[in-house]
Amino acid sequence: MTTRYERLAADLIRQIEGGVYRPGDRLPGVRKLAAQQGVSVSTAVEAFRWLEDRGRIEARPRSGFYVRAPQWQPPAAALTEPPAMPTPVSGHALVMRLVRATMQPGLIQLGAAVPDAEFLPVKAVQRAFASASRRYGARTARYDFPPGAPELRREIARRLADAGCRVTPDEIVITSGCLEAMSLGLRAVARPGDVIAIESPTFYGLLQVIESLGMKALEIPTHPVDGISLEALRLAIEQWPVAACALTINHSNPFGNRLTDAKKQALVEMLAARRIPLIEDDIYGELGFDQMRPPAAKAWDRDGGVIHCGSVSKTIAPGLRIGWAVPGRWQEQVEFLKYDTNLATATLPQLAVAEFLAVGGYDRHLRRVRDEYARLIERTLHAVTDHFPAGTRVTRPSGGFVLWVELPEGGDAMVLHRQALGHGITIAPGPIFSATQRYRNCLRLTCAQPWSERMEQALRTLGRLAAGM
Repeated sequence: MTTRYERLAADLIRQIEGGVYRPGDRLPGVRKLAAQQGVSVSTAVEAFRWLEDRGRIEARPRSGFYVRAPQWQPPAAALTEPPAMPTPVSGHALVMRLVRATMQPGLIQLGAAVPDAEFLPVKAVQRAFASASRRYGARTARYDFPPGAPELRREIARRLADAGCRVTPDEIVITSGCLEAMSLGLRAVARPGDVIAIESPTFYGLLQVIESLGMKALEIPTHPVDGISLEALRLAIEQWPVAACALTINHSNPFGNRLTDAKKQALVEMLAARRIPLIEDDIYGELGFDQMRPPAAKAWDRDGGVIHCGSVSKTIAPGLRIGWAVPGRWQEQVEFLKYDTNLATATLPQLAVAEFLAVGGYDRHLRRVRDEYARLIERTLHAVTDHFPAGTRVTRPSGGFVLWVELPEGGDAMVLHRQALGHGITIAPGPIFSATQRYRNCLRLTCAQPWSERMEQALRTLGRLAAGM
């Protein structure tokens, strides 16, 4: 549940971003703001502290609070320009090297988007496992065939109501993570050789799924703040036989942007009119910095054309491998494909997650990690601004825990990736986020690591290496 001061802070952010208050402007005083908004003075003070912690405002002694001028530069405020034609996907070798690097002890992990255990409810999950083992006994040793454990599907249906999705437990299929849900969705709606429209850049895991299925990726121009261009998508659909769209609607990876509700509705309606399925990756949907759970695209689905996919990998624990799909009109196909792939998702983790969600505490945990990730994003953003060469640009995400960094002309993230490994640091180079291996001067940084002097030093080292190019 969002607190009053968080709602007040979110309203002030909307005013700042809407130009009501510009950098350097003085905000209303604490008492005036409290009177304007009908809240207590203490609520107004907490809202100002929340904004100050995130670097959005600054306090000036005996003067008040002022909108802070951003020290960062966003990526060029223009659409990306990927090739306007379908492309076979390659590049899995580099991705697998990155994945293997995350397993090496001692490395500073800024590459894979995996949250540190400090930001996961490890002890609560352990208690949920023990409780589920006692409660369900021998059932935990048996298969829970598709669509999966009813207890978990009920809890997910309740959570999805917060995203505007009115679904029943019977409409949900439990999967082994979000990526399997996306894979099952693609297999249900498309065949080898088919064209899949995606954002550019996009999550490299999706590209590897498309590659493994023998499909082609059609990269659609995407704005670093506003998200995928619906006009470019419309033109692509008219030109190419697009079998499906696979998109991250809320807090995308790697840009971290979020489509407005109006664009979500327009997207769903445009695809529905052409009977093109939308496979929605909503894995970061619960990690928005304004504390409000944004609607999923599925909320506007009226004919079952949206396959909604989610997971607890970014919020509870990636090692549980618990995800889900809401397949819409492909329910039967997805259930069969799940069975055909690996029979079922492990039973005990399903029941443990259901137990954890049912006993409460999940929303309190989400509020804590949203705050932590917002602070870490801010600290990393300022460290990049301080240490990377002049002309470096960086996104300001609306949620999640990754930053997209664009190096100045001459920067080469592939070279930086190799040099950084030599210093015990992993990064995700830009080419792995493109079917055509574009964005060579870009990289993604993961901020879901506890802040420390070692982290600061790693970013200082990256900046020095980038400047050396």
